[in-house]
Amino acid sequence: MAAEATLPTDFAEEAGAGARRTRFVVKQVLIYAALVFWAFVSLFPVYWTITTSMKVAKDVQLGHLIPFVDFQPNWLGWRSLGLSPDTLGNISTVRAEFLQRFMNSVVTAVGASLLAVLIGALAAYGLSRFRYKFLWLRNNDIAFFFLSQLILPPVVLALPFLVLYRELALLDSTIGLVLLYTLTVLPIVIWIMKDQFDTIPTELDEAAQVDGLGSWGTFFRIILPMALPGMVAAFILSLILCWNEYFFAALLTSTNAKTLPVMVASQTGSQGINWWSMAALSTSAIAPLVVVGIFLERYIIKGLTAGAVK
Repeated sequence: MAAEATLPTDFAEEAGAGARRTRFVVKQVLIYAALVFWAFVSLFPVYWTITTSMKVAKDVQLGHLIPFVDFQPNWLGWRSLGLSPDTLGNISTVRAEFLQRFMNSVVTAVGASLLAVLIGALAAYGLSRFRYKFLWLRNNDIAFFFLSQLILPPVVLALPFLVLYRELALLDSTIGLVLLYTLTVLPIVIWIMKDQFDTIPTELDEAAQVDGLGSWGTFFRIILPMALPGMVAAFILSLILCWNEYFFAALLTSTNAKTLPVMVASQTGSQGINWWSMAALSTSAIAPLVVVGIFLERYIIKGLTAGAVK
């Protein structure tokens, strides 16, 4: 009788285990389906841009999507920039202009990002380790003040910067863009780095100072190496923002310091927008950021998740 009584119990346990396995499998399938869908949504604009650079006008207008099925790939967009395989060996004024704009973007974006990370790390370390009081403002108020600068729309600052740069002879100069971009991304860098420094125990500062290091020595020799992932994350985010900035680059430059986003937006002709040329330029502008992101991915993840476990 006892053996017979255990049969329903065993059957119920097996049924419950089977139901749990089914729920687990369904949950995993739904999660991966959502991830695949989100990856498709995120990557489709990139795919569209790359394929559009290899279309002719008819294929662009008809919205053909799949190469070799809907349309035959063509180097029209790249040929218009002098970057197709059959034009790379020839002299091209458009390619020379593209390379100049590309180098302007590299200099302004990298220079502004490095300067913002350097200044932002110093400011964030001060806000993380020292207590400040300015009128009614405390550390958190000062940090929020920095972040609040992002609320201002760029068009509000257009006229003041235009007048100021004219007086300082900084119009159409890469130095002017570097300084402006540094101010633009500095609040974000300060917030990322402050969160990074807050995760580092203050006991390390105290131990370093007991061993004879001053505040600067402690910062550069002990704290800064430990905050490297956060610095890399802040640098990459700043690089992306500076690289893609269009408004001030179009407003404050005319010939010498124009960047890639300005050149992308200028791909218009007498018959409308040259979508293939614009797509080829956009692909060339996206590629460097993709390469940087791939090589520095682990630093980005560490930096952005440093304060998530506090």
